[in-house]
Amino acid sequence: MTDHQRDHQRTSEFLLRRLEDRVLPWLAGRLPGRVVPDHMTALGVLASAGVAVCYVLTNQDPVWLWGASAGLVLQWFGDSLDGTLARYRGIERPRYGFYLDHVVDAFSTVAVGLGLGLSPYMLLSVALALVIGYLVLSINVYLETYVHDEFSFGYGWVGPTEARVLLIGLNTVALTLGPLPFEVLGVGATVFDVAGAAAALAMAALLVVRVAGNLRRLARLEPPPEPRSGEDA
Repeated sequence: MTDHQRDHQRTSEFLLRRLEDRVLPWLAGRLPGRVVPDHMTALGVLASAGVAVCYVLTNQDPVWLWGASAGLVLQWFGDSLDGTLARYRGIERPRYGFYLDHVVDAFSTVAVGLGLGLSPYMLLSVALALVIGYLVLSINVYLETYVHDEFSFGYGWVGPTEARVLLIGLNTVALTLGPLPFEVLGVGATVFDVAGAAAALAMAALLVVRVAGNLRRLARLEPPPEPRSGEDA
């Protein structure tokens, strides 16, 4: 059996994972038979684009934050249920699903990040730092999947669902209390920027820790070869 044909072990320790493990199969069992996993994937893509559009439209009216929050819920529904539905019905396509899922994740990250950066609530530089950080962490996960045969959904206790909940919370704060603007070195910022900058720094720290751990683990599995007889050490 080739590397591509093996199912990678999936691990995660997200805060909401146990709740999702109960809710998602329940939802999958109640979807009509004509609904297939690709429909859920398409819903997630459209919802991500809708979230981005809603964030941009907040330049006209902050009420569009409600639309962004609703889009995040729909995006969770589509993104989380595509794989769950396939497993529930026993119709998995591991390579197809793995590839499509992560292409869609990359698109969703860029779309939502750019939408936030083009809104009045987050500096474009902070939004781009988040997008770049997420994509770099994703690349590291894909490399880990190859070298360890273990696919970890995320880092620590925060995964895609937790990030959506945080964004919905920030949207609600901005709608009820306002964006809470302030200045840092003459540059205007909001509570979104504080959360975004903290998340970007946390991503950088997590990446350093994870890479260091991976290198130690791989060094144990593949220690440096002993020099051949007659060669300089």
